[in-house]
Amino acid sequence: MGPDLDIDLTSVVAEQTDPLLFATVSGAHLYGFPSRDSDVDLRGVHLLPVTDLVGLREPDETRSRMWDRAGVEMDLVTHDLRKFVRLMLRNNGYVLEQLLSPLVVHTTDAHAELIALAPAVLTSQHAHHYRGFAGTQWRLFEKNGELKPLLYTFRVLLTGIHLMRSGQLVAHLPTLLGEVADAPAYLPELIAAKNAAEHGGADVDHARVADDVERLHALLDAAQAESALPGAHTAYDALHDLVVRVRLQGRQGIQG
Repeated sequence: MGPDLDIDLTSVVAEQTDPLLFATVSGAHLYGFPSRDSDVDLRGVHLLPVTDLVGLREPDETRSRMWDRAGVEMDLVTHDLRKFVRLMLRNNGYVLEQLLSPLVVHTTDAHAELIALAPAVLTSQHAHHYRGFAGTQWRLFEKNGELKPLLYTFRVLLTGIHLMRSGQLVAHLPTLLGEVADAPAYLPELIAAKNAAEHGGADVDHARVADDVERLHALLDAAQAESALPGAHTAYDALHDLVVRVRLQGRQGIQG
């Protein structure tokens, strides 16, 4: 995972009050442009006991925590299994990237089952997620001129284009540069600048990058229109059965 991740992440799993079905690293480390000052973004799924779901009290379906460990800022967000699966079924590329992240801190049989069902969740409608995400990051770049949101803009557009064309979800920007021929040639320089410093302005020709962002939006539109991905997911029943089975098995049924 890189020198800045040479810390004990497995102990974070043991500290959770409810068992985790998986925990992976997301954020800049997953996207391929971390700096030494980057947060470690841990994402995953916890499993609430049945008693938390059948009473009158609203369960704590999403948990978040930020803290410092060995001089590294940690950011942990987990969802209960049911909520995570519902997010999967809403054409949410962000949670699928977390599920499919190769930077695995903790895994179980249920994690493997979710991964196996991921292809049945992918649709051409995921283009809307990446289009919207890119728009949000571009507006942030225009507001503050920083490199980080600019790289996020390019990353999500290239992820969306590649997904629409290939049916494969790739969040790692350096890999995408080799997969999407339409990627701007200057992106490796921007990645190197981000690796060197977490925060800072983007030394770019604004008009040029604006043209490239507009061009990639058009390519995403075209890729969606021509995509072989289905227009709707086919995983609802299988995911429902998985949630019920894993919930009823509870803590005793979780195997790593």
